[in-house]
Amino acid sequence: MNARSSRRFAGAAGAAVLCAMTAAVATAVAGDLARSALAYEHMAPLEQYLMDPGAEIALARSAAPAAVSAKATILILKPPGYATAVFGTNGFTCVVERSWMAPFDSPEFWNPKLRAPICYNPAASTSILAYTLKRTQLALAGRSREQMLDETRATLARNELPQPAPGAMSFMMSKDGYLGDSQGHWHSHLMFHVPKAAAATWGANLQGSPVVLDDRPTPEPQTIFLVPVGHWSDGTEAPLL
Repeated sequence: MNARSSRRFAGAAGAAVLCAMTAAVATAVAGDLARSALAYEHMAPLEQYLMDPGAEIALARSAAPAAVSAKATILILKPPGYATAVFGTNGFTCVVERSWMAPFDSPEFWNPKLRAPICYNPAASTSILAYTLKRTQLALAGRSREQMLDETRATLARNELPQPAPGAMSFMMSKDGYLGDSQGHWHSHLMFHVPKAAAATWGANLQGSPVVLDDRPTPEPQTIFLVPVGHWSDGTEAPLL
C-alpha cells in the first residue's frame, strides 16, 4: 500500500470510528431517556416528595425577589396536601410545586426529585393556585396519572376550576429549583396566566421575541406565556435563552 492509499485508509477508518462513537453516544442517551421514563412511570413513595419544612419555606421564598416573597404566604407540602406555613400580608403565595404539575404526557410526571418554586401574585393566588391544589389532592389520594386527567376534566366540566383572573402572573426566579432531569433549573423567568390563547396573540416563539409559549396540552383553562429575565431572585446574573 502506498502513502496516499495509507492516508485514505486511515481517514476512512477514522470516520468509521467517529460514526461508531456518535452512534454509541446516541444509543446511550436514548437508553438513559427510556430508563428515566420507566423510572417515573408511577408515583414514588410519598416521603420522596416531602421536604424539611424549613428548607421548603426557604426554597418557596426563592421563587421571587425578597421584596415580594418576604411578605408572601408560604405553603408547604404535607401528607394530606399543601398547608400554610407562613401567613403573608401582600396577597402573594409562594409554593414549591411537585412533578405532577407537569403536562400529563410528560415522562417526568412522577419524578420525585422535581422541585419548582413559584410565587403567585394576588390574582393568580385566587385562581391559578387552585389548579395546583386540585392536582395535589388527586395525587396524594393515590390516583393514577390517567385518573387524575379524567377527574381534572370532570372538574372542569362541572365549572369547579376558575378561569385565570385578570392580571394573573407568577415568578419563577429561583436558581435552586429543579424542573426535571432534562431541564435542571432552566432559566429565571416570569409567567403570565391567561385564558386559552394562541401564541400569536403575544408574539410568542417568534425569532427575536422574548416571549415563550410551552404549547404542550394541559386540561386546565389557561395558557402560560413565559418571559425569561437576566437575573435570579437573589440578584445574581442568570443566563437568557
